[in-house]
Amino acid sequence: MFGSASADFGVGVKAGTLGLGLEGRWSPLPYIDVRVGANAYDYDTDGSEAGIDYYGTLELESFYATGNIKFPLSPMRLTGGVFANNNEIALTSEDTGGQPIELGGVPFPADVVGTLNGRTYFEDIAPYVGVGFDFEVFGKVGLNFDLGVLWQGEPNVDLVADGTGAGLAPFQAALEVERQELEDDLSDYKAWPVVSLAFIYNF
Repeated sequence: MFGSASADFGVGVKAGTLGLGLEGRWSPLPYIDVRVGANAYDYDTDGSEAGIDYYGTLELESFYATGNIKFPLSPMRLTGGVFANNNEIALTSEDTGGQPIELGGVPFPADVVGTLNGRTYFEDIAPYVGVGFDFEVFGKVGLNFDLGVLWQGEPNVDLVADGTGAGLAPFQAALEVERQELEDDLSDYKAWPVVSLAFIYNF
């Protein structure tokens, strides 16, 4: 009744740390299949990065193709693949109520800084490795569970300010130091943990 996938084709919907997604599967051989899909979701949050409070949006968007090797008489499989990676992080600094803002260790009046807007992006192509478990009922419907890591690479950060200091060389130097600190703080995102659960229908 329960076992690993055996049908030639399947489609599914999924949810996890890469967002909400759709997936298609093709099995050319009994213990090998190929899967393609897409994920997307926007997640709003706030917090402090490089000493500044930000409103943030995690903009998840990716497309992928993976190859899977399944184990006989087991729901377990090994997965490797590649993602077209459009994941980004958008940041907007919170209002300080007129309090000075420190950039790169240098305090500036709030009107000199204005609002900071940052955008973080990663490598366009990202490798993926993981393990998965496929459970089916009568070979038609089932659940897929995946655990893995998406290697996005080191982040690249763009950071701009709209205050009165935008044209001043000392301010721009401090802003660049702040940008580099923000890049360092966001380097934890280079290895993105993947956990997902999918509902599958097989043809």
